[in-house]
Amino acid sequence: MAFSASLSSPLHFHNPNPRFSPKPTKPATVRPPTTTKPLYAIPPSVTTDVDSATIAAIGGGSVAALAAALSLADPERRRKLQAEEVGGGDKEVVKDYFNKSGFERWKKIYGETDDVNRVQRDIRLGHSKTVENVMKMLTDEGPLQGVTVCDAGCGTGCLAIPLAKEGALVTATDISAAMVAEAEKQAREQLDLGKEGISLPKFEVSDLESLEGKYDTVVCLDVLIHYPQSKADGMIAHLASLAENRLLLSFAPKTFYYDILKRIGEFFPGPSKATRAYLHSEADVERALEKVGWRIRKRGLTTTQFYFSRLIEAVPA
Repeated sequence: MAFSASLSSPLHFHNPNPRFSPKPTKPATVRPPTTTKPLYAIPPSVTTDVDSATIAAIGGGSVAALAAALSLADPERRRKLQAEEVGGGDKEVVKDYFNKSGFERWKKIYGETDDVNRVQRDIRLGHSKTVENVMKMLTDEGPLQGVTVCDAGCGTGCLAIPLAKEGALVTATDISAAMVAEAEKQAREQLDLGKEGISLPKFEVSDLESLEGKYDTVVCLDVLIHYPQSKADGMIAHLASLAENRLLLSFAPKTFYYDILKRIGEFFPGPSKATRAYLHSEADVERALEKVGWRIRKRGLTTTQFYFSRLIEAVPA
């Protein structure tokens, strides 16, 4: 479920950055009726169900009016029912989703098939930018031959496989058994295992809380979107405890603009939207790292039309 993209010492990509503005006050004169052109807002869809990236058409009202309308939606009720169906909370819903319909959807996005829509193709582009920038961030420090790396939330192997091609000793984990099986299949097909210095990653089914061991580097891409900040703090601390030299994290950034668009997306949910999508402020992530004696050394942002992700590299302070 690594989805999720982000970067190297600050790399910035184009962001269309639409704006919401209240309508100006009209003078008290009689005028012929006019037609207001709708403003189209694209909610962020990093690591969430692609169908949730629904385009909301909003006629030129203010953000305050929009917020009032959003209060009519009840996404939590949908999620509660979904959690009851699988017999658990957020983690069980995520696990169930990525083993079933979510697996097929994200397998297509992370793959090379042409059977994707415009939104899915754009998210694929954003995710690939993240992987490229993570690889650059890692290789800038020197060769990866023999370096131990944990890819926590490996998805279908989009990062684990390039790491292995560089000679890294990779442990790749995911909460979804279907994702892990696909990642191992792709690795066996893409890696030249007869080449000296190239070895098959060690694939494991595991959630973040259960990860063990020590690694030179730990990478966790676009997985924090499934954790509220209260739990994300613990996850960040746990991942840092596994890393000896570097920790790379990417997450959906929490800003006023992205938060409003996320709420719009929940007001117009796709039929298969199943998991919560939590945004995180960079300041909160930085504070969580500082609590366990780490500091941010590099940071950046990857954005496409439908994909927004902040990437940070942390090292021991």
